[in-house]
Amino acid sequence: MNLPNRLTMLRIVLIPVMIAIYLLETILGPWTYVAMGIVYVAASYTDYLDGAIARRRNIVTTFGKFMDPLADKLLVMTALLILADVDAKNLVVGLWMPFWAPIIVLARELIVTSIRLVAVGEGTVIAASKLGKAKTAVTMGATAYYFFVVPWNLHVAFDAVGIALMAAAIALTVVSGADYFWKNRKSIFASV
Repeated sequence: MNLPNRLTMLRIVLIPVMIAIYLLETILGPWTYVAMGIVYVAASYTDYLDGAIARRRNIVTTFGKFMDPLADKLLVMTALLILADVDAKNLVVGLWMPFWAPIIVLARELIVTSIRLVAVGEGTVIAASKLGKAKTAVTMGATAYYFFVVPWNLHVAFDAVGIALMAAAIALTVVSGADYFWKNRKSIFASV
């Protein structure tokens, strides 16, 4: 297994680590979020690193094409669901992670994955779009922000930044999903 694929697998391995840390919240207190944030940022960085190494060394593999986006989706969904759980329990003042935010992200990911499967069936590979990459970066940034800032119940201005970041992530999620759908509508409706 090459280095980029190992980094992708590391990202997947770090997901249960985040979950385990969250389950230790009663012991770790606010440090729970810092610890999850560190793991999350490290895992998110592997997303950038594995792609950069694969392109530079020209070692793009079918395994990597499959596992890299899956690892990203699993990582982001885990973080969003943890934060939605925190918000639902009102454990942190100023956290804006309504239950429907992960639903929107998950719906978009299922739609895009379905579009890609249809395209593959027709012999076409759909690469990640710039909007999709921007969506991933903003979502990862917003989530990391919450892990590091909000648990300390800092000033209201920090809450506004978190809300703005998450709103931007949700907006990019919807726009990039619509973009994938529109650009590939012929493939989707080919047999209708």
